[in-house]
Amino acid sequence: MHRRTTGRRAAAAIALAAAVWTLGVALVAAFDDFPRGLVFLGGGLLAVGATWETVLRRGWARSGAILLALAALAGMFWALADDGFLRLLLLFALGVLVWHVGARIAFDTHVALPHAVPPQRPVLFVNPRSGDGKAARVGLVEQAKARDIATVELHPGDDLEELVRDAVAGGADGLAMAGGDGSQAIVAAVAAEHGLPYACIPSGTRNHFALDLGVDREDVVGALDAFVDGGERVVDLGEVNGRVFVNNVSLGIYAEAVQQAGYRQRKIRTLLATVPMVVSPSSDCPPLRWTTPGGRVKKGAAVVLVSNGQYRLGGAAGAGSRPSLTDGLLGVTVLDPRSSASEGPGGPLPWRQFTEPEFTVDSDGPVPAGIDGEAVVLEPPVHFRSRPAALRVRIYRHHHGASPSAIEPVGAVAALRSLAVIAAGRDPRAAAARPRPTVPTG
Repeated sequence: MHRRTTGRRAAAAIALAAAVWTLGVALVAAFDDFPRGLVFLGGGLLAVGATWETVLRRGWARSGAILLALAALAGMFWALADDGFLRLLLLFALGVLVWHVGARIAFDTHVALPHAVPPQRPVLFVNPRSGDGKAARVGLVEQAKARDIATVELHPGDDLEELVRDAVAGGADGLAMAGGDGSQAIVAAVAAEHGLPYACIPSGTRNHFALDLGVDREDVVGALDAFVDGGERVVDLGEVNGRVFVNNVSLGIYAEAVQQAGYRQRKIRTLLATVPMVVSPSSDCPPLRWTTPGGRVKKGAAVVLVSNGQYRLGGAAGAGSRPSLTDGLLGVTVLDPRSSASEGPGGPLPWRQFTEPEFTVDSDGPVPAGIDGEAVVLEPPVHFRSRPAALRVRIYRHHHGASPSAIEPVGAVAALRSLAVIAAGRDPRAAAARPRPTVPTG
């Protein structure tokens, strides 16, 4: 733990020094041979910006940013190497490389969790149909047996909650679920109720909860080792009308769409067909009523998304994930494309975000909802609350143990500030930029 913290501090300090170095080289080139130096400055800023994106992004976005950075550097060499800029170009390229490596190390989200004593009688529940049969493809049941983890495979018509409670009554001292997030919530709720450790096995389709817990979604089998060689962290749960959720509850367009019989086969078409059903002035759907943190009662919204912890949205680093599951707060996002000045969210943007420990949505009739992606109908008022520090989660020590957005800052200025904080020896997770309301909440 100490070595990792020291390494991050050193990497952050080196990255800061490299950032100053590259900026200085670009400015010297710009003013030393004006106006040709402006080509150096412009290409240099493009290369640095693309390199920064490679620090924050993943997958195809990272690959594209790497190609853009290399193209910018190659273009600078091609255009300026014969004009006496070769030495400055080499110094600049070295600075960019050092900046990239230092920032990647400094913003690594891997957390050294306290070692936890393995449970003696853990039980794994497996939905073999989830994720198009991912559990079977990786031989999850066999791998669990090799680790002395008892398994219960679900069959059509089984009551998962009843099976989990039977396992606890039979002496299970650890619970794990391999399946979608709706199933994860059921097992997590029972584990929280009995104070038992829980492991999230990412064999579902999207595995959003695993992502924000810091479980490697590509290492399904490795996730089992949370009960063999794992650490423990304690996270919040969300609750709506007494039912636990781990990710979010959606009201409005998505919630109406998932009620449709053909949604799973034709998701996009069903969503598009549902939009006018919800937002049209002649809609038969009873409008939703809710209150802002400033105490103003609002009526009508296309989407109300209430999440267990606030999502980072927009084009920010780590968008679509939750920086924290330990704040004891619900994230509330309201979207209304009508932006009615008198009743809707209104304001300069048609959407807003805020956090609350509790939140209530009322209506004049039953409220369709999507709870962790599963269709339900709730009786109003629909009351949400956060359950802080409710769940003991076990995570394999080789997995990150934190959300990809846990310490990723939003914007270049925030990045430099975060690097300075890390270099000063503070907890890198405390340097994370937290989501802020997008418009005034009153």
